[in-house]
Amino acid sequence: MMSDMRQSLLRRDALSAAKEVLYHLDIYLSGQVQNNPSPSVDTPTLELVEEFILHRRMSALQELQLLEIMCSCFQEQSRDAVRQLIFSALFTLQGNQADESRMALLGKLVSMAIAVGRVPILECAATWLQRSHPVYCRRLVRVCVCVFQRSHPVYCRRLVRVLVDDYCSLLPGSMVPTLNNLSCSCPPFCCQFITAVTTLYDLSTEELTPPVQLLQMVVSWIQDQPRLVLITLLNTPPSSSQPIGSLDLTPLAGLVRWCVKAPLAYRRDGKQDLANGTTETELEAGPLFSELHLSVLQVLLLLPGVLREKGLLGRLALLQPDQLTSLISDLSGLLEELNPLHSDTQAHIQLTLDRLAQALQVSMAAGALLCSREDLRALCSRLPHNNLLQLVMSGPVQQSGFYPHIHTPPLGYSPRPSPLGPHPSSHSPSFPPQPFLPSMAFPFRPSH
Repeated sequence: MMSDMRQSLLRRDALSAAKEVLYHLDIYLSGQVQNNPSPSVDTPTLELVEEFILHRRMSALQELQLLEIMCSCFQEQSRDAVRQLIFSALFTLQGNQADESRMALLGKLVSMAIAVGRVPILECAATWLQRSHPVYCRRLVRVCVCVFQRSHPVYCRRLVRVLVDDYCSLLPGSMVPTLNNLSCSCPPFCCQFITAVTTLYDLSTEELTPPVQLLQMVVSWIQDQPRLVLITLLNTPPSSSQPIGSLDLTPLAGLVRWCVKAPLAYRRDGKQDLANGTTETELEAGPLFSELHLSVLQVLLLLPGVLREKGLLGRLALLQPDQLTSLISDLSGLLEELNPLHSDTQAHIQLTLDRLAQALQVSMAAGALLCSREDLRALCSRLPHNNLLQLVMSGPVQQSGFYPHIHTPPLGYSPRPSPLGPHPSSHSPSFPPQPFLPSMAFPFRPSH
């Protein structure tokens, strides 16, 4: 049957053949969902998709028409299970040469779906971003699956880079209402988009600093709907771990990295304004990062109720120790690139350390960060002195029972060995270290 269908498709033009394959997918997978308790896509169908949708050359007009047909296909299919299977058949990574064409088509389809408001496609894209994509081969199956699962975040970053280029670089400001409404029309996609975009733009270089238009959009989304950041966590079955090769359950770790690193990253990248030592981009982005930092702290305060409801309070670390280790290592590198003796640089250093201290304290209090204060002291010992960070490392003023999941190891965790490894930096910093002073007095700390 498949061979007859293939012969029929070979006689058609590229667009007509692709449309026929989509129609076949819809009929075939609708039957699978209805009659099979575990529906799946067979290999011959996947081969048809690759040959007649991904490999056939089309003109720009034919490609645009194909995207419109695909939008209509997903919009008209009323069953979510069938839509997800069709999307999986089209865009699940297979570890072959067709993946490049797959990613190119996916980027164009999702970009069009944002522009014309095709929510079913965005919901499928959200699922695609979250799940890992194992690939199976006849030899070295275990190795191939492991390697390919770990490469999935790379493809997630490729997809969001296409979207950022389309909406923040090529058309800045022209799609603001459409993008702002996206947080209401499809929160799952927005949550996964933020998670992926914070892994792409890690502020390690000037090119990997988030564009101001992107930052404005993310801040607007989270301010309008703080629980947006937790949508994937809320919709995921309770588990104290997540699949290898998938994105984080929340973008919290990436957002904390943005807020903490921003003052020093912009200081490193920008050219100094002779008037006040502040960069032009920094003037624009600085207030946005301040707003984002406040929003992230407010989201963290929502976490205890969510984690308790799912039975994961004290069991699931949304901020992983290795992510914290990486962040502090990045800060050490940034500090060594800057001149710590410059008065303006000192102000930026203290702002960075204030934000780090606030994020650490609220994360520990909310159960998002599961590590002891001894681990924090060891990790932060190479950072410059900061009063607020010193206070956080010395522990809360309240009795130890106030934050029980901080002071007693949660189920399945032990205080030793330390989850935070030794600091990766092999060279000494050029600034005073952060000592731990348990008896240090603070004018704003109660004496009783």
